Amino acid sequence: MSTIAPVTRALFDDIMMPCASPAPFIPVRGNGARVWDQENRMYIDFAAGVATNALGHCHPVMTAALGAQSKKLWHVSPWLTNEPALRLARRLVENTFAERVFFCNSGAEANEAALKLARRYAHDTVGQQKMKIVSTINAFHGRTLFTVTAGGQSKYSSGFGPVPEGIIHVPYNDVAALQAVFDEHGDDICAMILEPIQGESGVIPATEEFLHMARHLSMWHKALLILDEVQTGMGRTGVLFAYMNSGIVPDILTTAKGLGGGFPIGAMLTTDEIARAFAPGVHGTTFGGNPLACAVGEAVFDTINTPKLFEGVKTRHRLFMAGLKAIQQRLPFCKTIRGEGLLLGCELDSPLQGRSLDVIKAAGENGLLVLAAGPDVLRIVPPLIIAEEDIREGMARLEKTLAGMLVQP
Repeated sequence: MSTIAPVTRALFDDIMMPCASPAPFIPVRGNGARVWDQENRMYIDFAAGVATNALGHCHPVMTAALGAQSKKLWHVSPWLTNEPALRLARRLVENTFAERVFFCNSGAEANEAALKLARRYAHDTVGQQKMKIVSTINAFHGRTLFTVTAGGQSKYSSGFGPVPEGIIHVPYNDVAALQAVFDEHGDDICAMILEPIQGESGVIPATEEFLHMARHLSMWHKALLILDEVQTGMGRTGVLFAYMNSGIVPDILTTAKGLGGGFPIGAMLTTDEIARAFAPGVHGTTFGGNPLACAVGEAVFDTINTPKLFEGVKTRHRLFMAGLKAIQQRLPFCKTIRGEGLLLGCELDSPLQGRSLDVIKAAGENGLLVLAAGPDVLRIVPPLIIAEEDIREGMARLEKTLAGMLVQP
């Protein structure tokens, strides 16, 4: 009789592609903002699957929605639509600027679709010469060849041969540089893609001046403004989408992560006029609009899109800021604390500067899940409904981690 070999962390190194280097422990179950590993050790989750588990782990509205839909319809051909997809799309349209929705499976796919749509729209309305895209240095828009090229970080795009042409990068929040690029290339620019907060590159919020200039220049030069709200969307900053607090409205918006609360789904939102550039067959996806994903997304949307939850995010923001500043007073671990809502970054100071991954590893040893946003920034993106008790406990574990590292660097 054969025996089943145990599943261990070592198995990852034996059989998985070396695209990541996971922590030494394996989580097996979760509830709210708490996770337990194979040894039944409990961790406080300040990472939320990289800002994805918006409602925490195994939220009852999600498990109920998934269970109910799993008994009805799992998947259909792209040649068919389905009720959960239409219901979720209607919610997105009724609660945003958008008139049309395209469903896909991830933020990268949503941004890929947005960039393609912008070029196709310019091609059809102006001509093929209007194809340049403006992005920002150190942006992150996904890992397809088009999106890593738009992202402006060579570490993600180098070594893959010829990359898509026509993408121009400007420093984030540099209004003068943005103006100069549009002055020089304006007639040929079809779109600008921008994160309201650069999440992967340090949790850096866009200034009001930069956002408004991006909107103004795009309109003046008949280019489309794409807002990448993959990380900032679905209540993460205390409103449904971050643009709602900015005083501007995009032409195209992308979202994912929190939209499914941990179930893979992404979406691109735009207006009816722009959407017409995607005639049947121009773009598509096999799994986009999957009934299971959209049923879960519908439950997540209805739970998040409430004044009570948005106020809760703002309250939790204040609790986190107070806790981090209190640690900062006792331990000189960071220079600045920045971000909005529950997307926060701590810029590490000497002797922890450049050691964000070491902090993450040490935090794991102390029962805390946290993230990095580059080598110098600790990123905190907990579930939007994290309990106050878990915030306090997580802060205590973070302080223990930092104190241990500062004593023994």
